[in-house]
Amino acid sequence: MSEATIITTIDNGVMTVRLNRADRKNALTGQMYSAMTEAFRAAASDDAVRVVLVTGTADSFCAGNDLVDFLQNTPTDVEAAPVMQFMRTMSAFAKPVVGAVNGIAIGIGVTMLLHCDLVYAAEGSRFQLPFANIGICPEFGSTLLLPMMVGHARAAELCLLGEMFNTQVAQEMGIVNAVLPADQLQAHALAQAGKLARQPPNALRTTKALLKRWTQDRMPDVIRQEAGAFMPMLKMPEAQEAMNAFLQKRKPDFSKFK
Repeated sequence: MSEATIITTIDNGVMTVRLNRADRKNALTGQMYSAMTEAFRAAASDDAVRVVLVTGTADSFCAGNDLVDFLQNTPTDVEAAPVMQFMRTMSAFAKPVVGAVNGIAIGIGVTMLLHCDLVYAAEGSRFQLPFANIGICPEFGSTLLLPMMVGHARAAELCLLGEMFNTQVAQEMGIVNAVLPADQLQAHALAQAGKLARQPPNALRTTKALLKRWTQDRMPDVIRQEAGAFMPMLKMPEAQEAMNAFLQKRKPDFSKFK
């Protein structure tokens, strides 16, 4: 039997959800989205779970979508797609979520951090929102949350140019709370999650709900609108050129597009 690509453990009120596909930099497949959805739903209904900690393995937090899997299994029913189920579930999750970024975070590896309440990153971690680079648009409510967090100009720079940025920039923009030496990241993130787990649970849920209230009512529609653009764009010539270039290990050529 192959090793699970999503591993969940519960200890002292903290459920750790670990992306465990290190050979592919924890690039997400439909099966992995479904497993994460199940984990968050289980955490939501289990009174013993007070906090969820999301992290990766080896030198990667999450390299975004697995393009091969995504192209081979492009959903016909967008609303039922595993990625949509995951985004709706995590964005509506009532308990605190802590992110521990070990290494690269790309695409949804970054946008899911916007739905975490606390985020810690290892020194040397790198972040990227390369949606426009591959002929698609941002997702997971990031077109609402990112401009609110960092302002339009910086959000536009991150999303339109799609360039890599480091932990210093991520911390300055408020995407990351603190940066730790790599060998201290997991212990620190778990310690912070443990602090949350010992707080009064209803007070935390209520506080989180109030902090998110001004975006939460809009979030389902934002996610739906983004997906309504994102999914058709996957089949358009720009995305096809970008993804074929990626698979063929060459630079894409967008000069012929208008």
